[in-house]
Amino acid sequence: MTPGKYIGEVVKEGKRVRWPKRDQLIPTIIVVLCIAAFTAIFLVLEDLTAGELIKQLRNAFGGN
Repeated sequence: MTPGKYIGEVVKEGKRVRWPKRDQLIPTIIVVLCIAAFTAIFLVLEDLTAGELIKQLRNAFGGN
């Protein structure tokens, strides 16, 4: 498949998609951003906790 044909198919398929209205889109975006922020905070806290645990274990067993 040539790049031109591929792009044409993508545009054609994009026109067939039923896009949400603005009143549905804004709350959905807010939910996605909240979930992403919560997940990012959770992963940062988990990483800090794991790093501290590894540091404590190294100190307890005399590692570098």
